Amino acid sequence: MSGAEEIAALDFASVTPEEFARIVKGLSAKEINEVARDETLRTRVLKEVFGRMERQFKPDVAGSLEALIRWKVTGQDEVPEAVYETKISGGTCTVSEGRSDAEPRTTLIMGDADFLKLVSGNSSPVTMFMMRKVKIAGDVALASGLARYFDIPKA
Repeated sequence: MSGAEEIAALDFASVTPEEFARIVKGLSAKEINEVARDETLRTRVLKEVFGRMERQFKPDVAGSLEALIRWKVTGQDEVPEAVYETKISGGTCTVSEGRSDAEPRTTLIMGDADFLKLVSGNSSPVTMFMMRKVKIAGDVALASGLARYFDIPKA
């Protein structure tokens, strides 16, 4: 089964974050980009990943942090860029699809494969930034430490 077929067959409601991390770890960037070419499947995967952020948020670690983080997952070929925003405020995390009028404290820009590797704990944000796989606009320190605010599985 190809990477795209494996992800397409997933019942996201029953896949744990650890299982998802293991699946992503086993996929090459080429296989992830194959998934991303199917706009319906890509949208499904992104909605699931961002939907889990609220559940994996660690309010005790975030404390009094107030931040709007904008995520731009660049598309390829004919697939458009996907934009989501994560708002951390008052010990809660809310995620919305699309770009608001609010000014983000930091913006992270990356391709589909790098995004999935990052959010599944299969790649270091600092390493990705140093290798220019992730572009950051705004508060670089916040961006580099985002992982600590979420319970990110290890594959």
